[in-house]
Amino acid sequence: MGTLVGPVLSAFTTSKDRPLFPSPTASLPSSKPHLTTSRKTHHHEINTSRFGNFLHLKPESKPGCLDSDLPWFNPSDRPCFDVIIIGTGPGGLRLAEQVSQYGIKVCCVDPSPLSFWPNNYGVWVDEFESLGLVECLDKIWPMTCVYIDDHKTKYLDRPYGRVSRKILKTKLLENCVSNSVKFHKAKVWQVKHEEFESTIQCDDGSELKASLIVDASGFSSSFVEYDKPRNYGYQIAHGILAEVDSHPFDLDKMVLMDWRDSHLGNEPYLRVNNSKLATFLYAMPFDSNLIFLEETSLVSRPVLSYSEIKRRMEARLRHLGIRVRRVIEDEKCLIPMGGPLPRIPQNVMAIGGISGVVHPSTGYMVARTMALAPLVAEAIAECLGSTRMIRGRPLYHKVWNGLWPIERRLSREFCCFGMETLLKLDLVGTRNFFEAFFDLDPYYWHGFLSSRLSLHELASFSLSLFGHASNSSRLDIMSKCPVPLVRMLGNLALQVI
Repeated sequence: MGTLVGPVLSAFTTSKDRPLFPSPTASLPSSKPHLTTSRKTHHHEINTSRFGNFLHLKPESKPGCLDSDLPWFNPSDRPCFDVIIIGTGPGGLRLAEQVSQYGIKVCCVDPSPLSFWPNNYGVWVDEFESLGLVECLDKIWPMTCVYIDDHKTKYLDRPYGRVSRKILKTKLLENCVSNSVKFHKAKVWQVKHEEFESTIQCDDGSELKASLIVDASGFSSSFVEYDKPRNYGYQIAHGILAEVDSHPFDLDKMVLMDWRDSHLGNEPYLRVNNSKLATFLYAMPFDSNLIFLEETSLVSRPVLSYSEIKRRMEARLRHLGIRVRRVIEDEKCLIPMGGPLPRIPQNVMAIGGISGVVHPSTGYMVARTMALAPLVAEAIAECLGSTRMIRGRPLYHKVWNGLWPIERRLSREFCCFGMETLLKLDLVGTRNFFEAFFDLDPYYWHGFLSSRLSLHELASFSLSLFGHASNSSRLDIMSKCPVPLVRMLGNLALQVI
């Protein structure tokens, strides 16, 4: 369940590709980071938390930068490019890497191009294998598990991996440099458009021109336009990468979702609220003393309060007997999900979170963005890489429809319906839903989580899910979903017309 670059709220990092909705862990140099035993460590031992009480501990890691040499844009040079990409997050760099392979002149503009990405990313291993990026995973769990409740656990034979942010960003930057991509360290303040050319104005006073501007700066961007209300659902989470005395999880299994609520037995207020709007634990155990833990609200509208998330996580860790000794890294995650697509087409192209590629039902984004960037690059190359130099409206139409062809738009509407369904389920309904979901043929639940199913396959998926559901779950879905269903059918009809 991913986070977001260029946060919606400045207090939150936004994101990621979360496993099913949660956010992955910190990218450290190796799958088992070295833990020192210096005086500093002893100091932290004095401040070790009580069981579950970790909120007073401060994260030790600090934001850093890659030690790389980039080819910087020289203001004295002619400030004209084929494509300018705003932002150097995963989506922006992936698109720059792919577009520049066609010999197209690209410039990436970002206030800090070499900064480490603030988000943590986790992906299904088969997704990165298909993209040739498996070497960018620094930890792989051969299995995942889902705790439905205290008595039911699903074991999923699908490996899950943690993305090394350092390795992935280094790889993308190196490929960009090899393809002669230029970089400019600045913040974009304004974008102006003429018929065949656009100009960006930066906070350092510079102006750069290009045939196409691509916004990859995250959900908070104001450069991409919408013509419908942005009625998002929100995924919110608090996570920590921590050194602990011990934890109860198997080291060969990543915990995708833990819906158990026995930890709230002595917390009547929290338990009542959780029964209406449930949260789950997402956990990546690296060894017996190092683990990433994240309490996540899958989707809510309005957004669940961040303080509520932290209180529930504190109660859960206390119940599990997890004593946090050190917080190495923490994560505050807010992901807008669903809502309308940007206006298609428009003068500014988009990639990443602002483009609508976040999975509306899960919060997944990074693996999908990595997969879609080559398709967008191909569409750009057909216009700007040709001797015809197709620009202006035909270019915008071509690239936007390269990202969002009609089939992909229709499939997204179905997934938005899935999000609206999840918004209406309480804890019992959510448990029943995921018990049926993970009982499906792996082809369906794999494909749904990875956005691989066609519209026809999504219809078969929904029928299969309904067939696997319990009678109470079917009744729950039928009683709560007529309005979202009608809305989806209406939107599908509008897309087709």
